[in-house]
Amino acid sequence: MRYISLLLIAISLFSCDKNDTEFLTFGTYRAELTVSDTETLPFTFKVKDANTLEIYNAEEVIEVDEIQYKNDSVYIKLPVFEGQLIAKIKDQTLNGRFVVAEKGRQQAFTASKNKTRFDSNAKAETNITGNWQTVFSPDTEADTYVAKGVFKQENNIVTGTFLTETGDYRYLEGVVNGNQLQLSTFDGAHAFLFTGTVTDSTINGYFYSGNHWKEPFTAKRNANYQLQSAEALTYLKDGYDTLAFSFPDADGNTISLTDNQFKNKVTVVQIMGTWCPNCLDESKYYTQYYNANKSKDIQFVALAFEYAKTEAKAFSFIKRLQDRLNITYPILLAQTGTTSKSKANEKLPMLNHVLSYPTSIFIDKKGKVRKIHTGFNGPATGEKFTQFKTEFTAFMDLLLAE
Repeated sequence: MRYISLLLIAISLFSCDKNDTEFLTFGTYRAELTVSDTETLPFTFKVKDANTLEIYNAEEVIEVDEIQYKNDSVYIKLPVFEGQLIAKIKDQTLNGRFVVAEKGRQQAFTASKNKTRFDSNAKAETNITGNWQTVFSPDTEADTYVAKGVFKQENNIVTGTFLTETGDYRYLEGVVNGNQLQLSTFDGAHAFLFTGTVTDSTINGYFYSGNHWKEPFTAKRNANYQLQSAEALTYLKDGYDTLAFSFPDADGNTISLTDNQFKNKVTVVQIMGTWCPNCLDESKYYTQYYNANKSKDIQFVALAFEYAKTEAKAFSFIKRLQDRLNITYPILLAQTGTTSKSKANEKLPMLNHVLSYPTSIFIDKKGKVRKIHTGFNGPATGEKFTQFKTEFTAFMDLLLAE
């Protein structure tokens, strides 16, 4: 019940008895989410009219068309994901909360007319364009993980992302002021802020995920650094050569890999969640590929691992994703109440582990697992994404030809 209480509190905070309704006015705004006592995460959005706006993260444009008004308050529902911005409008300024009700999370949110994401108030002392070998939480063995920073800088302005072995941090945008780096992204699920001190060869800083997670990171310039192959991280345990599952669809039907719809088909099984931005990127690509090739002996099926507390709520999130992306392949509900990877592994015990959402399992026409791809590096990674699409198409063609 906690998430219901949070949402009701948020709604009551931003409602009043005024009879006149306030509306968003046209223009570009800088929004800020509070991530700590000393740090805020900025992003920009443009109000196109009272019912539509666009959120910007570097090259990414997120179209938002679910906006409601009540008295002096606005309710902005982000596409696909559960998150909602709820704020009072006064003098073209917004004050309120970013609420993710099912997770019981909220952050202070403000916005006012401004065209810049971060202020550029000092000449950059160095240019961080290039590749960076990165370690997050370097002094905490349990939380340590590696990444590859890929950045492009023009004057003060920086764009790029961090690639990890389980996916990328999507479109990051920011500045270098003097020797200080600031990067951020906001997409309705990710609310990421990176701050750091830079030299020509090092970056030392902190990563904030919303207001609930903070960790240090270190990076050093390394043009030749590569992460471990995404195809070497997850594999079948000894004694297994295929996958097995039985999960329900939205109509209450139990779907298994042995069903007729998968027989003699090259099948891609997608382990994912509707809450996961990397899964969103992957689902967009898979949908495009499937719709262009559905006349071939190909089938996709997604297994959704959801944090929603009930099956009804989880299926509502699944339907929202399917409708928004026009996904026509089945999405089955594999788990509710948690996104724990160890719990997910209990549902798929033939895997050595579920390391990442998403993970894709490629199965040939005879039902044998031929490859498992952990994570997804999407369009924000540039050449890496292009390489993935080329390799994906070639491998599917190979399996189809057998």
